Amino acid sequence: MQVVSISSLKGGVGKTSVTTGLASAALAAGIPTLVVDLDPHADATTALGVQAGDQLDIGRMLKNPRKARLLDNVVSSGWVDHPRGNGGGTALDVAVGSAYTGIYDRPDLGRRDLRRLSAVLAPAEKYELVLVDCPPSLNGLTRMAWSASDRVVLVAEPGLFSVAGTERTMRAIQLFRQEFAPQLAPAGIVANRVRPASSEHTFRLAEMESMFGELLLAPHIPEQANWQQIQGAAHAVHHWPGDSAKNTAKLFDSLLENMLSSNNGTRERRKR
Repeated sequence: MQVVSISSLKGGVGKTSVTTGLASAALAAGIPTLVVDLDPHADATTALGVQAGDQLDIGRMLKNPRKARLLDNVVSSGWVDHPRGNGGGTALDVAVGSAYTGIYDRPDLGRRDLRRLSAVLAPAEKYELVLVDCPPSLNGLTRMAWSASDRVVLVAEPGLFSVAGTERTMRAIQLFRQEFAPQLAPAGIVANRVRPASSEHTFRLAEMESMFGELLLAPHIPEQANWQQIQGAAHAVHHWPGDSAKNTAKLFDSLLENMLSSNNGTRERRKR
């Protein structure tokens, strides 16, 4: 099982879009995947076609992590045609987000609190991949996610403030590793909402390649006019009709493959 946090310091860069795009690619590839919606806005839960029910949301699971019974409370994504109950035995499940998680999104969490998500995820071995959609901050929830994760994927737009924020987040990961999570490493940086015809985006992408080298993952994800429509309809991009969606789906297939290959390569280097 690989636990990967999807993070950004700056809001509005499409972090949840990247999370759901990777989840769509994992579903298409048949990789048993759990999406943990740690953002209090719960946008990933909505985009994954999940409605609140009797299950505990992730915030309430975090309140009593050792009694959370994760597999009894995850829900099959609405993207799956024939779910088989909670915790479904399907290829894509969701730990539902809610505003309740906001009580943990503060900067003063101690070591015990930072281990809450790790304890909740302990029974999650049935999944090959866990994607944690973090809030756009470096407060408690993101740090809790990092503590439970093997890798962090950073999402950035090719713009001045987003690139600067990504550099600060890379420094924050390094400091967090030293103090709390020596196993943590960046899985890479996703350039999202790229406009190929924009000279500013071309310049910033070159700047990102210079700053981050191989950590800048390929391919880049272009701005897509109908992405809001896809998410609003709670559809996987792989299920949406039209050439534009098909092309974007292929990009996320490649991005997922490259992200997982990067993780495996790092693990092999550590073994040696």
